Amino acid sequence: MEVLTLGEGRDVDLPRGPSKFGSKRRREMWKWTWGLPLMVLPFNALGDTVIENFENNPQARWGYVQDGVMGGVSQGQAELIDTDKGSAVHLTGAVSTDNNGGFIQVRQRLTDAWPADASGLRITAKGNGEDYYVFLRTTGMARRWHSYRLTFPTSDDWDTVDLPFVDFNPSHAGMPPKLDPGQVIGIGLVAYGKDFEADLTVTKIEMY
Repeated sequence: MEVLTLGEGRDVDLPRGPSKFGSKRRREMWKWTWGLPLMVLPFNALGDTVIENFENNPQARWGYVQDGVMGGVSQGQAELIDTDKGSAVHLTGAVSTDNNGGFIQVRQRLTDAWPADASGLRITAKGNGEDYYVFLRTTGMARRWHSYRLTFPTSDDWDTVDLPFVDFNPSHAGMPPKLDPGQVIGIGLVAYGKDFEADLTVTKIEMY
């Protein structure tokens, strides 16, 4: 199984080739891009649209970050791997809520806008029986840690889970109560919120 390490550390962008980062090395904060025009992603109303299959240089699209950016002590890493379902991202590590922490994640800043009339995301994943999160960031958020969030379950077998956009909830008071998919500028796959060992593999993200 070919493994390409995306990064392990406090906050790193994905390297464009094989590389491994020590867990205590610092990286410049990954800043979300605000106010830039996005091209609208083509959407097939009669079927699903694959928005990520972790092929064609995914390390240029995804980055790893953990709660050290907020003083936390969680430790982890993300890798690109080959599986029986195709290419995938593999997120592993120890999530700790000590010192106001509690997350590790891989995330992507979007270059294409999602259709405003899309209904939800469909994720093909497997894990260790824990629940994991999808975080969606939209334009105009006041803080970089604000997002719309929804959990999904995992098992040690591949499962495909639908995540309706109407079920995503704002993380903080003062945000619009409903998610507008046409305003999404970033997506994160996140192990979050409690002390546990994370082990999540995602091979495909679709929109329906």
